[in-house]
Amino acid sequence: MAIGILGGGQLGRMIALAGYALGQRFVFLDPSPVANAGHVGSLRVGTYDDEERLADLARSSDVVTYEFENVPVASARFLNELVPVYPPPIALEVSQDRLDEKQFFQGLGIPTPPFAAVSSRAELDRAVGELGLPVVIKTRRFGYDGKGQMVLRTDADVARAWEALEAAALIVEGLVPFVRELSILSVRGKDGETRFWPLVENEHRAGVLRLSVPKSEAWTAELQARAETMATAVLEKLGYVGVLAIELFHTADDRLLVNEMAPRVHNSGHWTIECAETSQFENHVRAIVGMPLGSTRLVGHSAMLNAIGQLPPRDVVLAVEGAHLHAYGKEAAPGRKLGHVTVRAETRAELHAKIAQLRPIVDPVTRS
Repeated sequence: MAIGILGGGQLGRMIALAGYALGQRFVFLDPSPVANAGHVGSLRVGTYDDEERLADLARSSDVVTYEFENVPVASARFLNELVPVYPPPIALEVSQDRLDEKQFFQGLGIPTPPFAAVSSRAELDRAVGELGLPVVIKTRRFGYDGKGQMVLRTDADVARAWEALEAAALIVEGLVPFVRELSILSVRGKDGETRFWPLVENEHRAGVLRLSVPKSEAWTAELQARAETMATAVLEKLGYVGVLAIELFHTADDRLLVNEMAPRVHNSGHWTIECAETSQFENHVRAIVGMPLGSTRLVGHSAMLNAIGQLPPRDVVLAVEGAHLHAYGKEAAPGRKLGHVTVRAETRAELHAKIAQLRPIVDPVTRS
């Protein structure tokens, strides 16, 4: 089967690498002629709103998916008239606007941080007054990896934020005093079969994911069940097909609050390549082409470290027993995700020792 992918970045690249083992073929559409997914599949160059290029992608594909959530919804709907698109375009529509997304969760009875829509300075002042400082102000669309958002702790911050982010559509959220950031990754097939990977604990710096550790301790069992219930409600409401990631805050009083969702394979699931029975990438392919889903069982103890801005020395990483380096084939640039390292161990203590060994190599500015 031929699978079309909107987007030619590392996520599309890893979907293709997993799908080739299942006998699939891949074609990508991306505006950049040097998109790194072109190293592993046929790359068509064009904008995502070019109907001629979209029609060409549909003619070359039996099914279409996407690797990032800022694909124009109109383009996904156009394609869906020609060829099945999974996840469904409604998932893109919900996830692209932070206000719509929060209201969607609210409609399903899923708890979120308190929030308010803002489109003027007066509305910003009113929201800050109602929610109380500190708060986070975000653009409603196109933010990722900490972009398009600021934390406001003082009245002076409010004025600076409005000057920096002044836009027609903003959202203000109460700053959650969480004890950990988590994500729940799930996959749903065409027949409604659903699987979940273990909850993942994530560590960010400057809004960018640095470390992900899937959890297997007994304390996560009840949290896992709660997170799965939330994800199931979302999957069923959207008629979802494919991998879905939902980012969560776990608070000191044991609440789970949804931060946002990503209707695609996700950075916090990269550890699944070596450290789960079936990776998120393989299960995404299985889901969208109608194959049975694979086991999501955790294999041993594992972690994923992102390589940001520069790749670590290959031989040094690979000398660590259980470590695997994934380089994305991208040009180095500050703040750019260039690859990741997964590491597996037999015990939790051994895993933490390996993380401590790898962090200064993979992410030199992170305190070990």
